[in-house]
Amino acid sequence: MRPNRIFRIREKRIKPFLQNEGLSVGRMVWLRLRRNRMSMTSLGVIVAFALIAILGYLVTPDSTPYCNQQYLELATMKPMSRATFLCVEQGGTPPAPRHSLLHRMAFGEPLPYTAIPIYNHQWQGDTLIAETYTGSTPNDGEPLRYHRSQVVKIERRTFVFGTDGYGRDMLSQIMIGGRVSLSVGFIAIAIALLIGITLGALAGYYGGWVDNLIMWLINVVWSIPTVLLVIAITFALGKGFWQVFIAVGLTIWVDVARVVRGQVLSLKEKEFVEASRALGYSDFRTIFRHILPNTVGAIIVIAASNFATAILLEAGLSFLGIGVQPPMPSWGSMVKENYGYILLDSAYLAFIPGIAIMLLVLAFMLLGSGLRDALDIKRTDK
Repeated sequence: MRPNRIFRIREKRIKPFLQNEGLSVGRMVWLRLRRNRMSMTSLGVIVAFALIAILGYLVTPDSTPYCNQQYLELATMKPMSRATFLCVEQGGTPPAPRHSLLHRMAFGEPLPYTAIPIYNHQWQGDTLIAETYTGSTPNDGEPLRYHRSQVVKIERRTFVFGTDGYGRDMLSQIMIGGRVSLSVGFIAIAIALLIGITLGALAGYYGGWVDNLIMWLINVVWSIPTVLLVIAITFALGKGFWQVFIAVGLTIWVDVARVVRGQVLSLKEKEFVEASRALGYSDFRTIFRHILPNTVGAIIVIAASNFATAILLEAGLSFLGIGVQPPMPSWGSMVKENYGYILLDSAYLAFIPGIAIMLLVLAFMLLGSGLRDALDIKRTDK
């Protein structure tokens, strides 16, 4: 082999180390993660779902509360179907005051007019003559007559994901349903981290009877099937939005506790911990200021994995009917409401929320795998 080729190979091998010289740990982890295309794609998917969840009703086609605007005439329309709506003033009802932007983003806002699906329409002077849409062939709808002053607008809407059995926009339901899944994930992980890090750190640092007691508790919780434990806690707390957060968070902390305990057991014998004790620092400061910051990498990886677990648990609870309750949309409840259509020609009603669950869970799993590789200090960059 020629010397210049040998030099290029050696330069290629040591170049990443030369580039990383002087960089912070966070910067090095980010550079490693950026080279993982699957992880970056997964991060993009998660960010997209998060932005949609945050913006909420400002970006949904149906901006009414819970995206629950129902048009029974438009039930089970295929994806990309279009319909024409006649929007008229609400007779006898004063217009509702407009809410703030943040209120509309979080809770939506009822339509300031009445929207009626129509089959056709024509103007005769200042009078609009329209035929209501029935969905049958021939249409044979009821004739409508409105003065020009009563007509707000006539618009044509496209249902990208079609409509469900109640005529609600599936795309809007999916977008707001993602808010539920991500909210459950964030709050459940926060509860799991709080409990798991505290108990794991105490067990690993003190050892002895403290370790035995906490490990006994971990093993007891670990021995109970997760789904059954979540169902039991949900029955005890009741059905609802916030109850799901607590139930899921109280069941997935054991993974965090075991990982943190193992990390603390290995770190408490290091020199910097001995120095902290020699300087007279309290156990609390030694654990939370010196030991736990060195376990952040492992905690981030297990948190990403548990985030996916929390999403699956929430979807399962909603599918069983003991999770988020109607009319609040949830991906699990959408699968439950529409799984009967799998045998019919409207299987997309169950497949679309199922695919959304799969994409978000897969994204968190791939991101967690990429973070594990990026945080591995023994890994050699190639």
